[in-house]
Amino acid sequence: MSSVIGNKVKLSVFGESHGEAIGCVIDGLPAGIKLDFDEIYKDMARRAPGRDGASTPRLEKDIPKILSGVIGNVTTGAPLAMLIENTNVKSGDYENIMIVPRPSHSDYPAFVKYGGFNDVRGGGHFSGRLTAPLTFAGAVAKQALANRGITVGAHIKRIGEVSENGFELNCIDKKLLRSLSDKAFAVICPESEEKMRAEIEKYKADKNSVGGEIECAAIGLEAGFGGNMFDTVEGELSRLLFSIPAVKGVQFGLGFGFASANAKAVNDEYEIKDGRVALKSNNNGGVIGGITSGAPLVVSVAFKPTPSIAAKQNSVNLQTMENAELEIKGRHDPCIVPRAVPVVEAAVALGLLDTIL
Repeated sequence: MSSVIGNKVKLSVFGESHGEAIGCVIDGLPAGIKLDFDEIYKDMARRAPGRDGASTPRLEKDIPKILSGVIGNVTTGAPLAMLIENTNVKSGDYENIMIVPRPSHSDYPAFVKYGGFNDVRGGGHFSGRLTAPLTFAGAVAKQALANRGITVGAHIKRIGEVSENGFELNCIDKKLLRSLSDKAFAVICPESEEKMRAEIEKYKADKNSVGGEIECAAIGLEAGFGGNMFDTVEGELSRLLFSIPAVKGVQFGLGFGFASANAKAVNDEYEIKDGRVALKSNNNGGVIGGITSGAPLVVSVAFKPTPSIAAKQNSVNLQTMENAELEIKGRHDPCIVPRAVPVVEAAVALGLLDTIL
């Protein structure tokens, strides 16, 4: 398994959900970036399990231990290595998973690819637990971007049948993005939280889970970053976003909404504003021809329901090659979306930093 991504800034993630530790190495960070570790810890806490009734009860502190690359809270230019110890594991809950794979989980494809030697405890290297190192790397990237006047933030746009209005694509306020990054349950409209939590509880009570959508924005990006064909901003960010377990869809701006539209209605026209070229609308989500347009970058990410649910499901026994009924034990999120908000922010921030460098 190789878990390395990036061009100028390379991220390598290691560890398993129930191993001794997880962590990452960030290679290519510029020297001299002053890091606010309180901000980094805040993002780690937003993602960490066991802190909210809407998440898994597995409690992990997720305090990163810096091994190299930082002196006096300032990056040295050397590879930044970080470690997080796993302290609350219950591997016995996964004994039956070794021979009876979970529906819609990586268990069976990984069993075939790795000959049954892959670690299935908690999902192993396929686990959402591995988004903790990604969140750390993204938190570092957000601070590097902030030094360049770029702000990244996201909100929960939908959980199940409950949704809230998205960003105004061409007018997104820095104060709003920062306030969202301070929230444990990141919604724009306060009334949305109660309704979305009720939606999660409905499925949790039924031994089930529910999916959702996160919308992320980056403002302060100048026009001209990215490239065409194989070097598009959309492609670079999508690759990172699809590394997040349970992500099944990514769209920029109107995305699939373009399919039922006409050009007169959705073309982003230009104007001169304050002596500069500006867009009158931003239906393309800040990227045109694979290159940033100068408008806010807006990307939406769809998450499938957590596959590991308490309700009984149909599967197969890989030893006897017979049909089997699976009852999953362990601790799992009834909805991964609230904890995934800082992870989406992290993926976008890391991808943008790599692109502009």
